[in-house]
Amino acid sequence: MTNSLPVVLLVGGAGSRMGADSGDLPKHLLEVGGRAMLWHVMRLYSHFGHTHFLFPLGQRGEAFRRYFLDFQALTRDLSFRLGTPDVRTPASAVEREWQVTLFDAGIRTRKGARVRLAAKRIDAATFCVTYGDGIGDVDINRLIAFHRSHGRLATLTGFRPLSQYGVLQIEDDGRVLQLDEKPRLQHWINAGFFVFERGVLEYLAGDESVDLETVALPRLAAAGELMMYRHEGFWASMDTFKDARYLNEVWDENAPWKVWGD
Repeated sequence: MTNSLPVVLLVGGAGSRMGADSGDLPKHLLEVGGRAMLWHVMRLYSHFGHTHFLFPLGQRGEAFRRYFLDFQALTRDLSFRLGTPDVRTPASAVEREWQVTLFDAGIRTRKGARVRLAAKRIDAATFCVTYGDGIGDVDINRLIAFHRSHGRLATLTGFRPLSQYGVLQIEDDGRVLQLDEKPRLQHWINAGFFVFERGVLEYLAGDESVDLETVALPRLAAAGELMMYRHEGFWASMDTFKDARYLNEVWDENAPWKVWGD
C-alpha cells in the first residue's frame, strides 16, 4: 500500500488566457459539475489516500483563502436557526480528512520557486506536485509506484493529446491519400502530476524567478534525473472558457476522472 504523500497544488498564475470570462475568480475555482476545478484535483488525490494539500499562493490568493474558509458553507447543505450562531454543515467523510495549508509565496514568484517554498513546509522525502487546472483519470498510486521503481529524482506524467484539426496525408502533387479527423498526436506533453524526491530542490535553487518548466525540469533532464509516466487515459486542462464548457460537458456525460464512488 502506498503511504500518503503531501501534494503541492500550483494555483498562483495570472490565468490570462481565461481573460474576462472568469470574472473575479481564478480559473482553478471555476466550477465543473458544480464544484471548483481544484476540488476535482483534490478529490482525485484523496481517492488514492493523499490528503495533505499545500497551496503556495500568488495572484488572487485571497480568493483561495475565502474558498477554503467558507468551504463547508459553499459546498454543503446548511441547517440553522435564524438569530443564533449555530450553523450545521454536514461534512463529507472524505473532505474531513483533508489537511489544507495556504501560504503567500509572492505574486511574481515562478512555479519552481513556489515548489521550493512549499517543500520547506513538509518533512516527507517524496512529495507530489501538480497543476490546479489539469485533471485526468490518472492512477496516482501507480504513478508513485513507477516513480519509486526507477530511482530517479523526478517523474512527470506524459499525455498524447488529440489534434485540434484533421490531418491530411498527401502525395507530392497534392492528391489527398487519407484524412484523419483529429487523430491522437505522436508527441507527448507535460500533463503535470509530478512526483519529486527532496533532491529535486537542488535543481530549484535560486531566487523567485526559478521556473519549473523552463529551468528546473530541463536541469533535471540534462542530469538524467527526469522520467515520464505514460498516461494513456483521459486528461484535459482548463486554460480557456471553451475548456471550461468542455469539461462540464464531459462531467455531465460521465467524467472519466470521477474514479471515486460518491
